[in-house]
Amino acid sequence: MKREYSSHLSGPPLAPAARHHRAIFLSDLHLGARACRADKIAEFLNGNSADTLYLIGDIFDLWHPNPPVWSTEHDRVVQMILRRARSGTRVVYLIGNHDEVLHRTFAQHFADVELAEQVFHRTADGRSFLVLHGDSCDAAWQRWRFSTRLGSRFEDTLRIVDRWIKRLRKRLHDDRKSGIEAFIEHCNRLLRLGNAYERRLTDLARSRGQDGVICGHFHQAALHLSDGLIYGNCGDWVASMTAITEDAAGNLALTEWSEGLAAVAVAEGPPPTAEHAPAVVR
Repeated sequence: MKREYSSHLSGPPLAPAARHHRAIFLSDLHLGARACRADKIAEFLNGNSADTLYLIGDIFDLWHPNPPVWSTEHDRVVQMILRRARSGTRVVYLIGNHDEVLHRTFAQHFADVELAEQVFHRTADGRSFLVLHGDSCDAAWQRWRFSTRLGSRFEDTLRIVDRWIKRLRKRLHDDRKSGIEAFIEHCNRLLRLGNAYERRLTDLARSRGQDGVICGHFHQAALHLSDGLIYGNCGDWVASMTAITEDAAGNLALTEWSEGLAAVAVAEGPPPTAEHAPAVVR
């Protein structure tokens, strides 16, 4: 992967975004991976700004460093984020499992970005949320590095095949979709069946005195009540193209990129709880 990202970037000033939020939660961009939709990420960032931008892990995919996959679109996304950080946006980077090696050189490349393993976010209406990537709550067998990396290699190979199929069909003017992406999503759903990761994450948030949890990692966008707490998953920018946003009043929404639009809200968060847990200050 090219190392062109830097905290010292030049370029035109950022244009005002169409929609401004109190906070945006993004995860699993997988920049540098074959499946990353950097073009859609850039369009989302062009249309949405925030006082605080949380990058909740796997922003880079460093498991499969492959220079031909890294493109100017990937560079553009990195530069947009760093310019936001230098222009006054608070940017918080929570390390995931695919980008954990960034711990070693993070300060060198991202001097204007905060680095953490987990943080607490307090919404405008007083609720407090545990924010973390989520891999720490994987089932035990999913924390085996050999099995997870082998699965990731298999998925990457399937996506190479899928890309060639799409190119061939485009030349033949065949608009039918390849079934490979559907197969990958089906396999991922089966792997998470009965995983109980929502319960483990909400239990962790409850033990910290929080009203809910916002995470990434599982590539399953969600925003709902789970066992009495709010569970929010940002989704990903491989398949779901989603983020969680907070407005000025503290309302959370699951927001989806849509063709021709910067984003559309697809689900509003649960109503505030009757009693707010005290915020934890770090």
